Formats: sequence, C-alpha cells, structure tokens
Amino acid sequence: MRIPVFAANWKMHKTGLEAVAWIREFAVATKNLSAADAEVIIAPPFTAIAAAVEATRGATLAVAGQNLHFERQGAFTGEVSAALLKAAGADLVIIGHSERRRIFGETDESVQRKVTAAHTAGLVPIVCVGETLDERERGETLAVLDRQLKAGLDGCSGDQIAALILAYEPVWAIGTGKNATATEAGEAHAHLRRRLREWFGGTHADRCRILYGGSVKPENIKELIGLEDVDGALVGGASLESSTFAAIVSVSATL
Repeated sequence: MRIPVFAANWKMHKTGLEAVAWIREFAVATKNLSAADAEVIIAPPFTAIAAAVEATRGATLAVAGQNLHFERQGAFTGEVSAALLKAAGADLVIIGHSERRRIFGETDESVQRKVTAAHTAGLVPIVCVGETLDERERGETLAVLDRQLKAGLDGCSGDQIAALILAYEPVWAIGTGKNATATEAGEAHAHLRRRLREWFGGTHADRCRILYGGSVKPENIKELIGLEDVDGALVGGASLESSTFAAIVSVSATL
C-alpha cells in the first residue's frame, strides 16, 4: 500500500520567517494526522530552506528544493547544485516543473541530467510531467507523457523508480483555476503507471507514488485522491495558506 504524499510548492513566495510561521501553524492544524496517514513535503524558496529545515526538526515534514543544476559545482551564477541542497538539509527536489520547462526552457534531456544529479547526492527526485493545452487538444497527451517519462527517467534503476515521486501536472490546469476531471486525471495516471510497469517492472512501478498537480483545492482533492493511481498531490497556490493545505492533506485521513 502506497502512503499518500502531499507536496507544497511555494514557488517564489515566503521568507525564512514566513516559512517558520507556516510550519508552526500547519503543525497545530494537523496535530491528529499521523505519518501513516500521509507524507507531507514543503518546497520553500532556496533562501528559506535552512530555516524550514530547522523548524521541521522532530516533525513529520520533509523539505524539498524547487530546482537544481545538474553539475555538482562550477561557474553557474544563480544556480544551486544537488550537493548544496543536501548540505542545506533538503531531502528531496522538484525536477522538470512545467514552469521550468515553459519559462526557462528546460528539456527532457536536462531533466534526465538533474534526476541523475539528485540520485548521486542522495536527494529524492519529484519528477514532473504533463501536456500543454494545445497538445491535449491535438490528442497528444499520452504521447507527450511517454516522451517525457522515457527521456527524463533514462538510466534510472528499478529501485530508483520505486523511491522517486512522479507528478502529473497538466500545464493547462496550473494557476488557471481549472483542473483535470477525474476521468482525465485517472487516464493519465493509469497510463504513467502502465508505462512504469512495462519499462521498470511491476514491483518497482507499484511502489512509485504518482501525484496530481494542477489547481488542487480542498473542494476537488477527495475525488482525485480516490482514484486508483493517484497517490497524492503537488499543490501550488493552495499551499500558501497553511490552513488550506492542512485541509487538503487531512482528506487522506478520511479515506
């Protein structure tokens, strides 16, 4: 049985002090939630990671970076390596988020190099895949997922697949207020699971958690998390308020 995962991606929001306040508020709101109910991850900006790590000591919250560079070190002004994230206390890192692909030009190949770098440093990758609105309307959703999955996870072992987290985020549903219907999300997640089984074996594929990301709210999470191959959510805007994110996470305890 896969324990649900809920990851809060704060994007370019929150100082270190604001992150600490959020963590304290969230702890109070979820005091009756156990680690067996859900795994909770927060991804603050780089400047708030150290403060967040210190504030989560003794708690069941894990801290993730929002991105990384695939080189260990070098003349890459403004970049952060996997080793630096690990040294700051992060345990995971988001890779290939649609905003990184769309705004900053990341490719499937760079995603693969980042996944390798994360594994080398001992970070758990949260690998994002998903189609644009044009791709969905052209009926290319599954082909796009195949391409991103195959290229992005190239070179991964079965054990690495079992341990990493995959996030399906339809690009057209991020920050738009729209979200995939249960049918659309269920089809995409089932397809991803099927491909993981074909390429990495059933045992490893069935241990991999696949999250849904795209305008997740307390109002729609119950329907989404009830789908067979949806193992949690990658939450953006709705995670900025601790009470809203707590409401989303708390749904897992009722299932």
